[in-house]
Amino acid sequence: MIIGIIANTTKINVLEVVSKLVKLLKQNGFDFFMSNALLPQREQLPFKINKSLFISDDKVCQKSDIIISIGGDGTMLATAFKAQFYDKPVLGLNYGKLGFLAEANITQMEEFIDEIKKGKYEIEERMLITANCSNYKVETLYAINDIVIDKGGWPKMIELTILVGGEYVTTFAADGLIIATPTGSTGYSISAGGPIVSPKCDVLTLSPISPHSLTVRPIILPSNQEIIIRADSMYKELQVNCDGQRVYSFPPPLELKISKSKRSLRLVHTSLTNYYETLRKKLLWGIDLRRNSLNNEERE
Repeated sequence: MIIGIIANTTKINVLEVVSKLVKLLKQNGFDFFMSNALLPQREQLPFKINKSLFISDDKVCQKSDIIISIGGDGTMLATAFKAQFYDKPVLGLNYGKLGFLAEANITQMEEFIDEIKKGKYEIEERMLITANCSNYKVETLYAINDIVIDKGGWPKMIELTILVGGEYVTTFAADGLIIATPTGSTGYSISAGGPIVSPKCDVLTLSPISPHSLTVRPIILPSNQEIIIRADSMYKELQVNCDGQRVYSFPPPLELKISKSKRSLRLVHTSLTNYYETLRKKLLWGIDLRRNSLNNEERE
Protein backbone atom coordinates (compact mmCIF):
# COMPACT_ATOMS: atom_id res chain seq x y z
CA MET A 1 0.00 0.00 0.00
CA ILE A 2 1.19 3.50 -0.85
CA ILE A 3 0.49 6.36 1.56
CA GLY A 4 0.41 9.98 0.44
CA ILE A 5 1.38 12.75 2.85
CA ILE A 6 0.10 16.31 2.53
CA ALA A 7 0.88 18.68 5.41
CA ASN A 8 0.20 22.28 6.31
CA THR A 9 3.75 23.66 6.27
CA THR A 10 2.69 26.85 8.08
CA LYS A 11 2.07 24.91 11.29
CA ILE A 12 4.82 25.24 13.90
CA ASN A 13 6.89 22.06 14.31
CA VAL A 14 4.92 20.24 11.61
CA LEU A 15 8.19 18.60 10.49
CA GLU A 16 8.35 16.74 13.80
CA VAL A 17 4.93 15.24 13.05
CA VAL A 18 5.90 14.40 9.47
CA SER A 19 9.16 12.82 10.65
CA LYS A 20 7.41 10.62 13.19
CA LEU A 21 4.80 9.58 10.61
CA VAL A 22 7.41 8.69 7.98
CA LYS A 23 9.38 6.70 10.54
CA LEU A 24 6.29 4.70 11.50
CA LEU A 25 5.37 4.11 7.84
CA LYS A 26 8.87 2.75 7.16
CA GLN A 27 8.75 0.51 10.21
CA ASN A 28 5.42 -0.93 9.08
CA GLY A 29 6.50 -1.53 5.48
CA PHE A 30 4.48 1.18 3.76
CA ASP A 31 5.68 3.01 0.67
CA PHE A 32 4.90 6.72 0.55
CA PHE A 33 4.95 9.97 -1.41
CA MET A 34 5.10 13.46 0.04
CA SER A 35 3.79 16.82 -1.09
CA ASN A 36 6.51 18.88 -2.76
CA ALA A 37 5.52 21.72 -0.41
CA LEU A 38 7.74 19.87 2.09
CA LEU A 39 10.71 19.71 -0.29
CA PRO A 40 12.34 23.01 0.85
CA GLN A 41 12.46 21.56 4.38
CA ARG A 42 13.83 18.19 3.29
CA GLU A 43 17.27 18.81 4.80
CA GLN A 44 15.71 19.49 8.19
CA LEU A 45 14.28 15.99 8.41
CA PRO A 46 16.23 13.66 10.76
CA PHE A 47 16.78 11.16 7.93
CA LYS A 48 17.28 11.37 4.18
CA ILE A 49 14.31 10.96 1.85
CA ASN A 50 14.85 10.53 -1.86
CA LYS A 51 13.99 13.73 -3.72
CA SER A 52 11.85 11.76 -6.20
CA LEU A 53 9.34 11.03 -3.41
CA PHE A 54 8.40 14.72 -3.26
CA ILE A 55 5.72 15.32 -5.89
CA SER A 56 2.82 17.69 -6.51
CA ASP A 57 -0.32 17.35 -4.41
CA ASP A 58 -2.27 16.19 -7.46
CA LYS A 59 0.27 13.43 -8.14
CA VAL A 60 0.24 12.46 -4.46
CA CYS A 61 -3.52 11.94 -4.78
CA GLN A 62 -3.13 10.11 -8.08
CA LYS A 63 -0.38 7.69 -7.01
CA SER A 64 -1.41 6.94 -3.41
CA ASP A 65 -3.91 4.44 -2.03
CA ILE A 66 -4.64 6.56 1.06
CA ILE A 67 -3.79 10.23 1.60
CA ILE A 68 -2.97 11.46 5.10
CA SER A 69 -3.70 15.14 5.63
CA ILE A 70 -1.73 16.76 8.46
CA GLY A 71 -3.18 20.02 9.77
CA GLY A 72 -6.57 21.41 10.73
CA ASP A 73 -9.95 21.30 9.04
CA GLY A 74 -8.82 23.78 6.37
CA THR A 75 -5.96 21.50 5.34
CA MET A 76 -8.30 18.53 5.36
CA LEU A 77 -10.81 20.29 3.10
CA ALA A 78 -8.09 21.37 0.66
CA THR A 79 -6.66 17.84 0.52
CA ALA A 80 -10.07 16.20 0.17
CA PHE A 81 -11.01 18.59 -2.65
CA LYS A 82 -8.04 17.33 -4.70
CA ALA A 83 -8.42 13.69 -3.66
CA GLN A 84 -12.05 13.45 -4.81
CA PHE A 85 -11.03 13.95 -8.44
CA TYR A 86 -8.98 10.72 -8.19
CA ASP A 87 -11.51 8.83 -6.04
CA LYS A 88 -8.93 8.40 -3.27
CA PRO A 89 -9.71 8.15 0.47
CA VAL A 90 -8.35 10.68 2.95
CA LEU A 91 -7.44 10.35 6.60
CA GLY A 92 -7.18 13.56 8.61
CA LEU A 93 -4.45 13.82 11.24
CA ASN A 94 -5.35 16.77 13.43
CA TYR A 95 -2.60 19.30 14.03
CA GLY A 96 -4.89 22.31 14.23
CA LYS A 97 -7.43 23.74 16.65
CA LEU A 98 -10.76 21.94 16.27
CA GLY A 99 -10.03 19.18 13.77
CA PHE A 100 -13.67 18.15 13.47
CA LEU A 101 -13.06 16.30 10.19
CA ALA A 102 -9.91 14.57 11.44
CA GLU A 103 -9.93 10.86 12.17
CA ALA A 104 -7.05 10.96 14.65
CA ASN A 105 -4.85 13.24 16.70
CA ILE A 106 -1.06 13.32 16.33
CA THR A 107 -0.79 11.28 19.54
CA GLN A 108 -2.67 8.40 17.88
CA MET A 109 -0.37 7.77 14.91
CA GLU A 110 0.77 4.33 16.01
CA GLU A 111 -2.83 3.20 16.55
CA PHE A 112 -4.26 4.25 13.19
CA ILE A 113 -1.23 2.99 11.24
CA ASP A 114 -1.62 -0.38 12.95
CA GLU A 115 -5.30 -0.51 11.99
CA ILE A 116 -4.54 0.41 8.38
CA LYS A 117 -1.83 -2.25 8.24
CA LYS A 118 -4.25 -4.89 9.55
CA GLY A 119 -7.06 -3.69 7.28
CA LYS A 120 -9.22 -2.74 10.25
CA TYR A 121 -10.74 0.34 8.69
CA GLU A 122 -13.68 1.39 6.54
CA ILE A 123 -14.08 3.89 3.72
CA GLU A 124 -16.94 6.23 4.53
CA GLU A 125 -18.68 7.93 1.61
CA ARG A 126 -19.65 11.57 2.14
CA MET A 127 -21.75 13.76 -0.14
CA LEU A 128 -20.23 16.43 -2.37
CA ILE A 129 -22.19 19.18 -4.10
CA THR A 130 -21.67 21.06 -7.33
CA ALA A 131 -22.86 24.42 -8.62
CA ASN A 132 -23.19 25.59 -12.20
CA CYS A 133 -23.74 29.19 -13.16
CA SER A 134 -26.59 29.62 -15.63
CA ASN A 135 -25.84 33.12 -16.90
CA TYR A 136 -22.01 33.18 -16.89
CA LYS A 137 -19.43 30.82 -18.36
CA VAL A 138 -17.43 29.43 -15.45
CA GLU A 139 -16.10 26.04 -14.40
CA THR A 140 -18.25 23.74 -12.29
CA LEU A 141 -17.88 24.59 -8.61
CA TYR A 142 -17.36 21.80 -6.08
CA ALA A 143 -17.80 21.82 -2.32
CA ILE A 144 -17.36 19.35 0.52
CA ASN A 145 -18.81 21.49 3.32
CA ASP A 146 -20.80 24.25 1.71
CA ILE A 147 -21.39 26.73 -1.07
CA VAL A 148 -22.05 30.23 0.23
CA ILE A 149 -23.60 33.11 -1.71
CA ASP A 150 -23.02 36.43 0.03
CA LYS A 151 -23.12 40.18 -0.43
CA GLY A 152 -19.34 40.55 -0.74
CA GLY A 153 -18.12 44.09 -0.08
CA TRP A 154 -21.63 45.58 -0.15
CA PRO A 155 -22.83 46.80 3.30
CA LYS A 156 -26.50 46.17 2.51
CA MET A 157 -28.50 42.99 2.07
CA ILE A 158 -29.03 41.13 -1.19
CA GLU A 159 -32.19 39.55 -2.57
CA LEU A 160 -32.33 35.76 -2.80
CA THR A 161 -34.88 33.55 -4.52
CA ILE A 162 -35.02 29.76 -4.06
CA LEU A 163 -36.52 27.18 -6.42
CA VAL A 164 -36.50 23.43 -5.69
CA GLY A 165 -37.31 20.82 -8.32
CA GLY A 166 -38.62 23.57 -10.58
CA GLU A 167 -41.03 24.87 -7.91
CA TYR A 168 -40.83 28.35 -6.43
CA VAL A 169 -40.07 28.32 -2.68
CA THR A 170 -39.50 31.88 -1.48
CA THR A 171 -37.77 35.24 -1.97
CA PHE A 172 -36.13 37.09 0.91
CA ALA A 173 -33.50 39.69 1.78
CA ALA A 174 -30.40 38.63 3.73
CA ASP A 175 -26.63 38.91 3.94
CA GLY A 176 -26.38 35.61 2.11
CA LEU A 177 -27.26 31.92 1.97
CA ILE A 178 -25.39 28.75 2.95
CA ILE A 179 -26.04 25.53 1.02
CA ALA A 180 -24.48 22.84 3.22
CA THR A 181 -23.90 19.11 2.93
CA PRO A 182 -24.39 16.92 6.02
CA THR A 183 -20.60 17.11 6.51
CA GLY A 184 -20.79 20.91 6.37
CA SER A 185 -23.77 21.15 8.74
CA THR A 186 -21.35 21.50 11.66
CA GLY A 187 -19.40 24.29 9.94
CA TYR A 188 -20.59 27.73 8.87
CA SER A 189 -24.20 26.51 8.69
CA ILE A 190 -24.43 25.76 12.40
CA SER A 191 -23.12 29.26 13.17
CA ALA A 192 -26.05 30.66 11.15
CA GLY A 193 -28.57 28.61 13.13
CA GLY A 194 -28.68 25.55 10.89
CA PRO A 195 -29.27 22.03 12.29
CA ILE A 196 -26.71 19.30 12.88
CA VAL A 197 -27.25 16.68 10.17
CA SER A 198 -25.87 13.16 10.35
CA PRO A 199 -23.45 12.41 7.46
CA LYS A 200 -25.55 9.33 6.74
CA CYS A 201 -28.47 11.55 5.63
CA ASP A 202 -28.92 12.23 1.91
CA VAL A 203 -30.07 15.84 2.28
CA LEU A 204 -28.94 19.44 1.87
CA THR A 205 -29.47 22.29 4.31
CA LEU A 206 -30.18 25.86 3.25
CA SER A 207 -29.36 28.34 6.01
CA PRO A 208 -30.02 32.06 5.45
CA ILE A 209 -27.37 34.45 6.80
CA SER A 210 -28.96 37.24 8.88
CA PRO A 211 -32.30 37.32 7.03
CA HIS A 212 -34.41 40.46 7.39
CA SER A 213 -37.43 38.43 8.50
CA LEU A 214 -38.27 36.38 11.59
CA THR A 215 -40.12 33.86 9.41
CA VAL A 216 -37.16 32.84 7.23
CA ARG A 217 -35.56 29.77 8.77
CA PRO A 218 -33.17 26.99 7.62
CA ILE A 219 -34.76 24.29 5.48
CA ILE A 220 -33.65 20.70 4.81
CA LEU A 221 -34.14 19.42 1.27
CA PRO A 222 -33.64 16.07 -0.50
CA SER A 223 -30.39 15.94 -2.45
CA ASN A 224 -31.97 14.38 -5.54
CA GLN A 225 -33.74 17.62 -6.49
CA GLU A 226 -32.01 20.45 -8.30
CA ILE A 227 -31.87 23.65 -6.28
CA ILE A 228 -31.78 26.96 -8.11
CA ILE A 229 -30.63 30.07 -6.26
CA ARG A 230 -31.14 33.47 -7.85
CA ALA A 231 -29.31 36.36 -6.24
CA ASP A 232 -29.48 40.05 -6.99
CA SER A 233 -27.75 43.11 -5.54
CA MET A 234 -27.45 46.83 -6.12
CA TYR A 235 -23.68 46.42 -5.77
CA LYS A 236 -21.30 45.63 -8.64
CA GLU A 237 -20.66 42.03 -7.58
CA LEU A 238 -21.83 39.03 -5.59
CA GLN A 239 -19.50 36.50 -4.00
CA VAL A 240 -19.70 32.73 -4.10
CA ASN A 241 -17.28 30.70 -2.02
CA CYS A 242 -16.79 26.95 -1.77
CA ASP A 243 -15.69 25.57 1.60
CA GLY A 244 -14.43 29.04 2.49
CA GLN A 245 -11.41 28.40 0.26
CA ARG A 246 -12.29 28.99 -3.38
CA VAL A 247 -13.88 32.41 -3.88
CA TYR A 248 -15.59 33.65 -7.06
CA SER A 249 -17.09 37.06 -7.89
CA PHE A 250 -19.98 37.62 -10.29
CA PRO A 251 -21.84 40.72 -11.44
CA PRO A 252 -25.52 40.50 -10.47
CA PRO A 253 -27.97 39.06 -11.19
CA LEU A 254 -26.66 35.55 -10.56
CA GLU A 255 -28.32 32.15 -10.98
CA LEU A 256 -26.70 29.02 -9.54
CA LYS A 257 -27.90 25.46 -10.05
CA ILE A 258 -26.94 23.33 -7.05
CA SER A 259 -26.98 19.53 -7.17
CA LYS A 260 -25.43 16.46 -5.60
CA SER A 261 -22.15 15.47 -7.22
CA LYS A 262 -21.77 12.10 -8.93
CA ARG A 263 -18.51 11.73 -7.02
CA SER A 264 -18.21 11.44 -3.26
CA LEU A 265 -15.72 12.32 -0.58
CA ARG A 266 -14.08 9.15 0.74
CA LEU A 267 -12.89 9.25 4.34
CA VAL A 268 -10.84 6.60 6.12
CA HIS A 269 -12.67 5.57 9.29
CA THR A 270 -10.97 3.54 12.04
CA SER A 271 -12.10 2.46 15.50
CA LEU A 272 -10.44 5.49 17.11
CA THR A 273 -13.56 7.64 17.06
CA ASN A 274 -17.17 7.93 15.91
CA TYR A 275 -19.34 10.81 14.73
CA TYR A 276 -21.34 11.30 17.94
CA GLU A 277 -18.26 11.10 20.11
CA THR A 278 -16.73 13.83 17.95
CA LEU A 279 -19.86 15.97 18.42
CA ARG A 280 -19.62 15.60 22.18
CA LYS A 281 -15.90 16.16 22.48
CA LYS A 282 -15.28 18.89 19.91
CA LEU A 283 -18.57 20.79 19.81
CA LEU A 284 -19.65 19.93 23.38
CA TRP A 285 -22.99 18.83 21.89
CA GLY A 286 -25.39 17.59 24.57
CA ILE A 287 -22.90 18.35 27.36
CA ASP A 288 -24.52 20.01 30.39
CA LEU A 289 -21.86 22.48 31.47
CA ARG A 290 -23.89 23.35 34.56
CA ARG A 291 -23.71 19.77 35.78
CA ASN A 292 -19.95 19.63 35.22
CA SER A 293 -19.59 22.92 37.10
CA LEU A 294 -21.61 21.59 40.02
CA ASN A 295 -19.55 18.40 40.13
CA ASN A 296 -16.35 20.44 40.23
CA GLU A 297 -17.73 22.58 43.06
CA GLU A 298 -18.68 19.46 45.03
CA ARG A 299 -15.17 18.04 44.62
CA GLU A 300 -13.70 21.32 45.87
